[in-house]
Amino acid sequence: MIKMAKEPYFLQDNFQKSSGKFAQFYNINACIQVADAIRTTLGPKGMDKMVVDSSNNIIVTNDGVTILKELQIEHPAARMLVEIAKTQEKEVGDGTTTAVIIAGELLRKSQELLSEGIHPTIISKGYRIAYKKSLEIINQLSINLDDNKKDLLKKVVETAITGKGAEYGKEKLSDLIVGAVLQVIDGEEFDKDSIKIEKIIGEELEDSFLLDGYIIEREIVHSSMKKEIKDAKILLLNSGLEVRKTEIDSKYDITSPQQFQSFVDMEENMLKNMVNKIVESGANFVVCQKGIDEVAQFYLAKNGISAIRRVAKSDMEKISKAVSGNIVSDVNNINKNDLGFAGLIKQKNFSDTNYIFINSCKNPKAVSIVIRGSTEHVIDETLRAVDDAIGDVGSVIKNKKLLVGAGSVEMELSLQLLDFANSFGGKEQLAIIAFAKSLEVIPKTLAENSGLDTIEIITNLRKIHKDKDKKYYGIDVFTGEIVDARQKGILEPLKIKEQALSSAIQVSNMILRIDDVILSNPKDNSINNTMNNDFDS
Repeated sequence: MIKMAKEPYFLQDNFQKSSGKFAQFYNINACIQVADAIRTTLGPKGMDKMVVDSSNNIIVTNDGVTILKELQIEHPAARMLVEIAKTQEKEVGDGTTTAVIIAGELLRKSQELLSEGIHPTIISKGYRIAYKKSLEIINQLSINLDDNKKDLLKKVVETAITGKGAEYGKEKLSDLIVGAVLQVIDGEEFDKDSIKIEKIIGEELEDSFLLDGYIIEREIVHSSMKKEIKDAKILLLNSGLEVRKTEIDSKYDITSPQQFQSFVDMEENMLKNMVNKIVESGANFVVCQKGIDEVAQFYLAKNGISAIRRVAKSDMEKISKAVSGNIVSDVNNINKNDLGFAGLIKQKNFSDTNYIFINSCKNPKAVSIVIRGSTEHVIDETLRAVDDAIGDVGSVIKNKKLLVGAGSVEMELSLQLLDFANSFGGKEQLAIIAFAKSLEVIPKTLAENSGLDTIEIITNLRKIHKDKDKKYYGIDVFTGEIVDARQKGILEPLKIKEQALSSAIQVSNMILRIDDVILSNPKDNSINNTMNNDFDS
């Protein structure tokens, strides 16, 4: 067994250090294992993972970033792969599994080059050259978003959802998602947070719907208030309808019942005046960020005004965008122009939970997608699929560029990079070739996860792609045939592939450049034991 070498000359006794190939292989092996762990989830026929956490909560998903987050990986190098998955999710919302798999394959190929004596800096340089060339190629392969963008966006959504738990309802969901994005988009600017995804257990996925307004889990504060308000004029108030407490502790000396009653009457008049200000504004529905006193509730109900309270600031902002109203800080400064509008506000109850539906808004810039499903696990997986698809559509709208999927882009990239490598001198050529071959892991994995003959599929795909007119041909995992993926409508955002390649190249180069691993925690031998096991193998 190869043990960690101690460095008594410049490190303390409780530090351990490993250098050179031992350290490099230690990191690379860990990352390859992480990539292989989620590799079976890729594609329309990818499998799911069941993750049970320390509290026995169960998550069933094939979403790469969700799996990696829940695994709570401790290995320092492997955690870098988790970070690129999070970055991919944050930047474009999808493609996390692709990014991690490509990174893992780049490191696998670099391990072979290291064994042949190629220096890590040469490998990194070759990978960087290949990456820059890849960006040129995929931009040439990209398709512009044309005037018929609604149909193309629906195909992007269907591609993103296919293979996930919500696949059987992809047509319904594509209508909801594209409709939501096109509603809230402002020119070419798209804010993903403007679309709220609310889950309500019960019914079927087909019963999901798009609300042209906002839904919030709240209830009307007073039993005498209307539960259904038509032509609602909405006041958004970020202060409370209650008597303000002093900032310092105060003491009142009350010596008679008359003084007490006078004090109560004063508070009541203050609250009544607040309500009068709201009545004068013409509002018939109040959304309050803070509390509403019982006395204020009574007077609001008496004047035919309904209200909800203790609404989160983030919800206030989104309701403001939905109803086109301004958030008011003081009831004394209400302007009629501050009021928002909704055609209908209604309180509904689902599974003993009350929801407020703010519906039929005029040109809302915040909307809600309500997802229905038979169980919480089903709905949660649908939510993840919907969230990814919204990110995809938003990315396409921002960049107006699409790529064809089904492994066609990776195969075309691989072949063009191999041609490019043949014209390139120096040892970097070997790294460029390794980069090119690494990209084949995507079509290869799609074939593997579909139970197809991998060698036959990849060989035929290479042969077909030598014809320049068939650069969009990829794998139809349902029939096992190689088809024109563009005609099949298998489309994804260009940004997903750009970000996946960027993340993969950055993390692989970073790990390759690590030639020392120093352990400073003598009490925790788990990493040390892992390193020793890796070196033995």
